[in-house]
Amino acid sequence: MSNLFSGINARLRGTSTRAPAQNIGMDDAGNAGANGDDVLSSYHLPRPLPLWLNAQYAKHIVKGNFMTLSARPKTVEQGEWIAHQVVEHYRNLWNFVRVIHEKEDDGSTICNPQTCPRMSAGANHSFTWLNYKREPVELPAYEYITLMQRWISGKIDDTNIFPTDTNGVSYAQNPSITTTPLSQLSSPEDKDWIGKSSGFPENFVEVCQTIFRQMFRVYAHLYWAHFIDPFYHLNLEKQLNSCFSHFVLTACALDMLKPQELEPMQPLIDLWASNGTFPPGSKAYEYANHKAGERLMQLANVA
Repeated sequence: MSNLFSGINARLRGTSTRAPAQNIGMDDAGNAGANGDDVLSSYHLPRPLPLWLNAQYAKHIVKGNFMTLSARPKTVEQGEWIAHQVVEHYRNLWNFVRVIHEKEDDGSTICNPQTCPRMSAGANHSFTWLNYKREPVELPAYEYITLMQRWISGKIDDTNIFPTDTNGVSYAQNPSITTTPLSQLSSPEDKDWIGKSSGFPENFVEVCQTIFRQMFRVYAHLYWAHFIDPFYHLNLEKQLNSCFSHFVLTACALDMLKPQELEPMQPLIDLWASNGTFPPGSKAYEYANHKAGERLMQLANVA
């Protein structure tokens, strides 16, 4: 998805007068679809609803099945595929982070301790950082995201976690496996894990799950705090939607995120499951509440 950002630098310093529609029909919950309304009410969402929950603004720059981007090739070992997805989604995400951390002429940034005094995703979800004493502390979003970026970069650059020796690469379809007796491939005492044959450590999946969880938190903050300013104003909302929907599909398919961890962005997941972004059969589709998604589409008059 590198082409999504081909024009991002040219837009960073531009002045935009683009404004979202004022009357989007999202603050009226008194009509039909009571079941969907009940679900939306249980989310304790602000009214009017955030702009990104209007189906008109939840569109993408590309069409097609994102599952084709998330599906592992048959010849690629699972650990290698997870490692590839971690790096790819990390690269996509930090293109957006760069926008909110870009310094203006006066040294200020869009995301700063005054605009975002804590790392949050709306009023109902906030995230803490563990300090050197392993104690949870609240930090401004800018500082939290900066620390997270350093932490993730450190993990990816650690060859003990993400080995770069191509001699350790294992292919899923190895001809020798079909001719070697199972007794010679492993023994009951051998402990196996995802990525072992490619040189990844035993805790590799756990590390990757933590990385995906932290990246999800950043995406959630971008939507709740910065969707309109700067992304909508810079005409980047479709790029953000495209990368985030791909991220969710991949994270769910690889079991990098648990259903309860999706809660800050659950309404958008519901919407994308209902409008066809998440195809039936995908885990993201299974994790969605379709009544809520259908109601959101009705409210935006696109049912």
